[in-house]
Amino acid sequence: MEHRGKVKGIAARAALWSARHRMLAILGWIAFVAGTVVLSGQLGTREASFADQGSGDSGRAEKIVEGAGFPERPAGEMVLIQSRAGSDRGPATAEVSRTLSGLSDVTDVQPPIQSPDGRSTLIAFSISGDPATAKDRVGPALDAVARVQSGHPDLFIAEAGDASGDKLIGDELEAGLSRLSMLSIPVTLGILLVAFGAVVAALLPVGLAVTAVVAAIGLMAAGSRLAPTVDATSHVMLLVGLAVGVDYCLFYIRRERDERRAGAGPDRALMIAAQTSGRSIWISGLTVIVAMAGMFLTRDTTFVSFGLGTILVVATAVLGSLTVLPALLSALGDRVDAIKIPGLYRRRSDGRLWNGLLRAVLARPLISVVVALGVLGALAAPVLDLRTRGEVIEDLSPRMPVVQAYRAIGDAFPSKTTPAEVVVRAPTVRGERFERALADFRAAVGGSGGRLVEPVDVRINPAGTVAVVSVGLTGHGDDRAAVDALKLLRGEVVPAAFGRLPGATALVSGETAGSVDFNGQLERSLPWVFGFVLGLAFLLLLVSFRSVTVAITGVVLNLISVAAAYGMLVYVFQYGHFEKQLDFTASAGITNWIPLFLFVILFGLSMDYHVFVLSRIREGHDRGLPTRQAVREGIGRTAGVITSAAVVMVAVFALFATLPLTSTKELGVGLAAAVLLDATIIRAVLLPAVMALLGRANWWLPGWLNWLPQVAHELPAEVAATPARRPLTPVG
Repeated sequence: MEHRGKVKGIAARAALWSARHRMLAILGWIAFVAGTVVLSGQLGTREASFADQGSGDSGRAEKIVEGAGFPERPAGEMVLIQSRAGSDRGPATAEVSRTLSGLSDVTDVQPPIQSPDGRSTLIAFSISGDPATAKDRVGPALDAVARVQSGHPDLFIAEAGDASGDKLIGDELEAGLSRLSMLSIPVTLGILLVAFGAVVAALLPVGLAVTAVVAAIGLMAAGSRLAPTVDATSHVMLLVGLAVGVDYCLFYIRRERDERRAGAGPDRALMIAAQTSGRSIWISGLTVIVAMAGMFLTRDTTFVSFGLGTILVVATAVLGSLTVLPALLSALGDRVDAIKIPGLYRRRSDGRLWNGLLRAVLARPLISVVVALGVLGALAAPVLDLRTRGEVIEDLSPRMPVVQAYRAIGDAFPSKTTPAEVVVRAPTVRGERFERALADFRAAVGGSGGRLVEPVDVRINPAGTVAVVSVGLTGHGDDRAAVDALKLLRGEVVPAAFGRLPGATALVSGETAGSVDFNGQLERSLPWVFGFVLGLAFLLLLVSFRSVTVAITGVVLNLISVAAAYGMLVYVFQYGHFEKQLDFTASAGITNWIPLFLFVILFGLSMDYHVFVLSRIREGHDRGLPTRQAVREGIGRTAGVITSAAVVMVAVFALFATLPLTSTKELGVGLAAAVLLDATIIRAVLLPAVMALLGRANWWLPGWLNWLPQVAHELPAEVAATPARRPLTPVG
């Protein structure tokens, strides 16, 4: 490949090198992906422990317990026998106890206890062996309880607990993720077949995206040495990697194909694609990485794991798009359009629908802005009522027996499903002083007016230095009643009972405490995360386009898109619309980690479209076109590829709404809705209308910022002038 003059820019230089050394680039990519898989197998991935994921006082309490040397507790299970219309529970209770006691993997079957209202009986027991694998041995107990239920249809008999909950979540998630894996790639490939109308062109983005995800997951094994991973990280990496990997390739291939069809030779078409779409990929990828880095500021293990995983997958997708993709395009030449699909293959899309809309928007820009903001404002309005909550087992389908059992047990025996644990560390937790403190604690629980629920259970570590005192909280999870009970426990009961022990530290953990502490840490970190992401995104746009106006409008438009997505989440999951269709139960809030994660992901992904569209508009401006003509040409020429990219993202994200957890449904719906809005109302209506109204002010840069580097948005003259050449032949 020959070019007169010096080729500038990372993307262009990478494309030039890859085209000259195409086999080395292709084999190097294959070796890189294979190497990461081998690395992952050799190192293994370091998983975050339960204590690692804690926040605040509850997190410190979990670390104390983890290091206190408590004997490993077996997985606990419970069977609820509940009367319906006054039915006798005695025979069924005896049958459950007898049946469970005869099972080989069941141990420590407790005597039945009765609920305060006299309608329910609870039998607690344990699954022997390692609690981490107890889900594999709980099946016989579940089957036995189901047989007792079938013999007593006048009663409600069901089992719930650690092992059955893990089995339910594991089985359901595994089935859902298997379904997702089987559907996501075929769905993406189907959309790309329609977009390109050619099999080879459609296979390239899917192949590169999948290999980028595989490589990034392999690299995560090394990254987990710095930040331990949580279970959901690989799923998030698949979600983001498939979306951005396909989009980056789609942008690059479509531009190269358009230039070839416009008469450019193979060399020139590839260099134009590298200098334009390749540059956009580089900038948007960097912006996404910057946005993801904002999650590090939360100092939360889950967010740090998500941030590291998404940064790795985006960086890998950018690397592949700028290196192996140009090599493949150079090697294939016009054969990239091989195996054309009749009726779908078009040499050039006319974009009639989008161009018609664009003409209407540019003819009446002020009206278009008002209408678009009105629609987006209506969608965003519910965000004013947004509340958050922690994840609980009830986030699974309400039709599942284990979920129904867990709810019923929580109503009848609140101390058994959502207990608070007071972790007391002192020189000694044995002897008269501790017993007096414990007696004071029991008395305070009895006098709490039902907000704290007996019984009070105590565990002491072998060294006698740490005690875990369990007590029930009224309410469920982190609802108002449970939070009020926690405030009473932390603010009054624990300090009064254990505060006088010499050298003692008393901290409260448990499901409710963990959720409250997580929310508190999240609230404290939100201003830093938002400021970091918005500030650096502004700076990147400012440097890339040398315009304060473009940087400000880019940030504002993305914020509007995120607000609309939040509003739709509240409307669906908090207000309870589409419960039947999405198979969930509405609750008092959105899962607490979703809003921040959505903000970071959406802000990063929105920049894909924004940078790509603005780069094409800036190309026209740099050629001397008036603003409206540059906007019309830039958006008109990118409408097709933006639509295809958005459809891919919406389809992949929407598949996550089919997973069993409410949080994954929220993630899928939020991302799909935001991308759809961003690619239609934001990019096709609001962006061109605002730019038409601003005119030359779009490119305003104060004189004191003239030191910013000049970044070309059109192909250098020496490359643009290069005549068409014959297709490249293999090197060597």
